[in-house]
Amino acid sequence: MSATASTPSQSHFSVVSAAPPDAILGLTEAFNADSNPQKMNLSVGVYKDADGTTPILRCVKEAERRLVEAEVTKGYLPIDGGGDYREHIAELVFSGIDRDRLTIAHSPGGTGGLRNAAAFLANCLNGTRVWLPGPTWANHNAIFGAENLPIETYAYLGTDKRSFVFEDMINDLKTKTNVGDTVVLHACCHNPTGVDPTPEQWALIAETVALKGLLPLIDFAYQGFGDGIEEDAVGLRAVLAACDEAIVCNSFSKNFGLYSERVGGVSIMSAGSATRDVVQSQLKRLVRSNYSNPPRHGGAVVATILDDSDLRSQWMSELTEMRDRIKSLRRQFVDTMKDAGSGHDFEFLLDQKGMFSFSGLTPMQVDELRTKYSIYIVGSGRINVAGMTENKMDYLCDCIAKVMEA
Repeated sequence: MSATASTPSQSHFSVVSAAPPDAILGLTEAFNADSNPQKMNLSVGVYKDADGTTPILRCVKEAERRLVEAEVTKGYLPIDGGGDYREHIAELVFSGIDRDRLTIAHSPGGTGGLRNAAAFLANCLNGTRVWLPGPTWANHNAIFGAENLPIETYAYLGTDKRSFVFEDMINDLKTKTNVGDTVVLHACCHNPTGVDPTPEQWALIAETVALKGLLPLIDFAYQGFGDGIEEDAVGLRAVLAACDEAIVCNSFSKNFGLYSERVGGVSIMSAGSATRDVVQSQLKRLVRSNYSNPPRHGGAVVATILDDSDLRSQWMSELTEMRDRIKSLRRQFVDTMKDAGSGHDFEFLLDQKGMFSFSGLTPMQVDELRTKYSIYIVGSGRINVAGMTENKMDYLCDCIAKVMEA
């Protein structure tokens, strides 16, 4: 007679409470279930073309064709990724920096790079305080909070949700931070505001960070979406020139349109090669205990494109097309809002860069746009300009005008 397993009186998981839905991804789920043909998703940060589709770049298609034909293995990559991919990060991000000072690891997207950086701070730098701009990308708080790092906020955007309060930012960095604190900086196309410092302001930011003995951690997710590949690196170059040490988390998911491939990196610039070797050993240890080694395909696509002069030229051209179209959408939105007679001036959006902008819409207006008109925007009023489409611009602006007049 076989023994009958006893039935537990309570589930092991009954003590688990439901997590709150992600503010952005939850909106996407609701958008996907919405049957309104006029619906628009301006919440999630991906580029879309005039048809509302996130396209695959032509250079990516060609690189993938070559990879499929030539691929001979699906073996593991090294812990820190392929050498050719890492060299391209050094080239595009760290131009002019001695390679012997750099530790570079291929990570699953820019988010994976930030997660590695957070683990490094928590495990190797005695839980340094992390200073984030107010506001910042919502996931920054979750990423650094997951490592139980103490988080503080420095001034960035004014109460009007459109003005860069530069003097307040510098004052916070000078008076509130301590030596050894980490300050997170958006290199370009600030998410969620689209408000970036000028080159002159970047020079003073870099000087302040260096004089205060802070560790800069630079989030470089949108290189090429502001003014250009080199132009968007001006702030980063200023900080790297002023500081002996820094951490940079970059992403190729956006500027190559490789969102689903999760292509990014975390790089640590040390004062010298001896420190670099120690840092490298620790970063590899942290990666090994996390995801062991990075995925191959996305990094191979990037390396294939950047290794070939024709594909690289095509990529630069396609990136320019995306950047110029975002600028054109900004202008079309501003002009159409004027025609809609909302009585509100959106000219300030033209000074912002990249995919994102703070629209000034209130949470109540955002909710009304979603429930009445199937227009999905984050509760803060942040909009993804790259999610707009030319053929729905009149509808979008008419709906915004209606909720603003209510």
